[in-house]
Amino acid sequence: MNDSTNADRPGVDRPGPVPSGEAAPAAAAGAGAPDDAVRAELSRLRDSIDNIDAAVIHMLAERFKCTQQVGHLKAAHKMPPADPAREARQIARLRLLAENAKLDPSFAEKFLNFIIAEVIRHHETIART
Repeated sequence: MNDSTNADRPGVDRPGPVPSGEAAPAAAAGAGAPDDAVRAELSRLRDSIDNIDAAVIHMLAERFKCTQQVGHLKAAHKMPPADPAREARQIARLRLLAENAKLDPSFAEKFLNFIIAEVIRHHETIART
């Protein structure tokens, strides 16, 4: 079966296309619609996912409020927008946290690199103003 399903993304009810040579999921193969208990469990799980997504957005917003203050402090003291040593320490720390949380450390690193790039962009903008 296809490993990259969209079932945990809001508004997406079906897995992605099934590669040729693989069996289609039972529901797609005409086995009938899920019963009420399955629909209720799916709804409960999706509600939890939606709540977690909201919490992640709020946490990111708080994080960026702090990094904006860091950007202003760096600009006021003519410090560079990026701090490669700190970034490397943070990546190592987050990889370990991810591993302990049973999350793919590579994913955690990519996620943090994405955030770091945005923070640096903000710091560069602050330094120019």
